[in-house]
Amino acid sequence: MKHASNHYDVIILGAGASGLLCAFTAARRGRKVLVLEKSNKVGKKILMSGGGRCNFINYYVEADHFISANPHFCKAALTRYSQWDFIAMVEQHGIEFEERKHGQLFCQHSAKDILNMLLHECEQVGVEIKTRCELSEVKAMQAASSRYQLSVSQNNQPLSLACEALVVATGALSIPTLGGSGVGYEIAQQFNLALVDRQAGLVPFMFSDNLKPICERLSGLALEVDVTCRQQSFKENLLFTHRGMSGPVILQISNYWSPGDEVIINLLPDDDVAQWLLKAKQQQGKSLLKTLLNQKMAKSLVSEVQNLWWPELATASLTDFSDKKLAFIAEKISNWRIKPSATEGYRTAEVTLGGVDTDGISSKTMEAKQQPGLFFIGEVLDVTGHLGGYNFQWAWSSGYSAGLVV
Repeated sequence: MKHASNHYDVIILGAGASGLLCAFTAARRGRKVLVLEKSNKVGKKILMSGGGRCNFINYYVEADHFISANPHFCKAALTRYSQWDFIAMVEQHGIEFEERKHGQLFCQHSAKDILNMLLHECEQVGVEIKTRCELSEVKAMQAASSRYQLSVSQNNQPLSLACEALVVATGALSIPTLGGSGVGYEIAQQFNLALVDRQAGLVPFMFSDNLKPICERLSGLALEVDVTCRQQSFKENLLFTHRGMSGPVILQISNYWSPGDEVIINLLPDDDVAQWLLKAKQQQGKSLLKTLLNQKMAKSLVSEVQNLWWPELATASLTDFSDKKLAFIAEKISNWRIKPSATEGYRTAEVTLGGVDTDGISSKTMEAKQQPGLFFIGEVLDVTGHLGGYNFQWAWSSGYSAGLVV
């Protein structure tokens, strides 16, 4: 059986970031590796990342950039395969990249450079990749050399495959058009592994109250703000859309938001607004408040917040505002409390929060503790990174950790 053409040492489900890195890491050790991808193309999420430039990693990687029911789980893998290890491979392949805000690294040319690098590494060590493969069944077997038997359909042709190690790198529920699915969770449940509740992460907010038409009118406007929810804060750009709010700062805070939670926005995070308004009242008393705010905020946004917070004083000069009223407006600008009705969901979410419970997984090898030869890597696990290259870092690190032992 060991030498049969349908037998592999390692079969990896999913030809995304974690699956491909795991594949060539294992094959470098002399393992016979097959990667099965259900889509027609490999690495779709890599190609769309960073607007086609692939934010493939971050210079600054710490465990607190990741969300998990067990915040310590990610540490071993991040140490075993760091950002510097991946950057070294990128440089070795001559891929030009640039640093943007907050240590984010992007390809200068195209995300294809990263995917081609991974595929080249796979090709060099004989990794076999099959696309358009639908998994219909996984069975645990008794023999150590053939622990798992897989029934697969490729282009409607049935395949029966066997392997010693099975790696689940199927991704999660986010962006189903790029291949997101829940098959990894189904395999976990089949082998009695617990799941942590899942929800869309790194995802825009929607509104059903009076904010909906305001967002529609401001659609396309971006500004740097500070956003807080559940004691977590981020300072980045907010983008108004015709559906609600997006932009990096909203995607970041969405990982901490649950339905019913308030989100607090500081529209002028670099200013002591109360002090500034009182000083302006003394020095520019004849000015309109709207005119003053136009110096620091987009006119369209100032018009909207005026309608919300001081419509009755729209034509009044600053001297006509009581100090109490100015303090009220300053508080609103610095602590605008909003309540999203929902997120846009998995359709546009960059990641899925939750997943396979890490309590049942070895943090060193990514192997299921009670199921020899079964491994879970990447987004299918209950480890979610912040925006900025951290989810790719988890893919590389977890893929490498499994690749060393499968």
